[in-house]
Amino acid sequence: MRSEHENGARIAIMVRTAALAGVGFLAIGAPALHAVPRARLAVNELRSFAASAKPADISALLQTAQRQFNAGNYSAAITTLQSAITQNPSSGEAYYWLGRTYYEIRDYDNAIAAGEKSVALDPKNSVYHQWLGRIYGGKADRDRSFSYARKVKKEFEAAVELNPDNLAARRDLEEYDLQAPWVVGGNKDEAKAQVDAITAHDPVAGHLARGVYDMDGAKKADLAEKEYREVLAAKPAKIDDYLDVIAFFQQQNKPADMQTAIEAAALVAPNDPRLGYWRGAALALAGTNLGDAEKYLKAYLASTPDRSDWPSHAAARVWLGRVYEAQGKRSEAAEQYRAALQLDSSDKDAKTRLDKLAKSAH
Repeated sequence: MRSEHENGARIAIMVRTAALAGVGFLAIGAPALHAVPRARLAVNELRSFAASAKPADISALLQTAQRQFNAGNYSAAITTLQSAITQNPSSGEAYYWLGRTYYEIRDYDNAIAAGEKSVALDPKNSVYHQWLGRIYGGKADRDRSFSYARKVKKEFEAAVELNPDNLAARRDLEEYDLQAPWVVGGNKDEAKAQVDAITAHDPVAGHLARGVYDMDGAKKADLAEKEYREVLAAKPAKIDDYLDVIAFFQQQNKPADMQTAIEAAALVAPNDPRLGYWRGAALALAGTNLGDAEKYLKAYLASTPDRSDWPSHAAARVWLGRVYEAQGKRSEAAEQYRAALQLDSSDKDAKTRLDKLAKSAH
């Protein structure tokens, strides 16, 4: 499972709602009704019943739900998706988005129920299996459940088998194999096999995957850094590739390299709101231009939804707290750390920093 500081959106999941066939009808004038034989009336009645039993075309509802989802209005998206399912209980796509939406609010039980239904309705959909694996991962992490952890790997493997070109699923499987203990299927050799497969499909994605392997599997930061620098040298066209590089340099405490990667990313997607978060983090890490860092982080918090595949609002609060600490604003810093813990009670960095502030106050 990915760190909250990483960008998990490695593939764009497109809506693939197929337009259902429209149901035609025959208008029969009253004066002519007596001329229709009884057998034909019976056939028409059966056809009418069959037509009314067809699932509704819910594409408009799905589009609305996705807009709500992208805006971070998850409660509204859930309501919309539940309406879509009421109209068309056989829509795997509606259940898929419902599962993803529950996942965002960490309601893993409802997310699992919806995700499992999406897979049952469309068992050959690679993306549905991949996201069910991620949902199981949330449940496994929260409950420390070995049984759900095993399900994670099973779903990632199904996603890769169904679509070998789903590189995001391969990355998920690689990271699971690197991070999970052997008792629930962790396997560094299998992780390495995923790196090789990803590289064969896409060299840039391969550098990113190998960087993760070198860092998390081999514990060799120097080799990992070489892979991430290869990504920058390749000048990829997707901002997500740069964001992985930026996150690595942040973890390595290298704000100058972060800034270099940020500027390269800005050439690809200058208006991507995630850049504001990373600009603020880089300045906070460097301890320079703290006023600008504060502005970037506040703007990110005010203008973006809190979603699992973007830098979390809890992380932004921690960086903002660090800015205030560097400025000597201890009470403001403590307020940000408490706010981060309200958003994510498992944020160890926020808790550690808040505890240090409390101890130093005595």
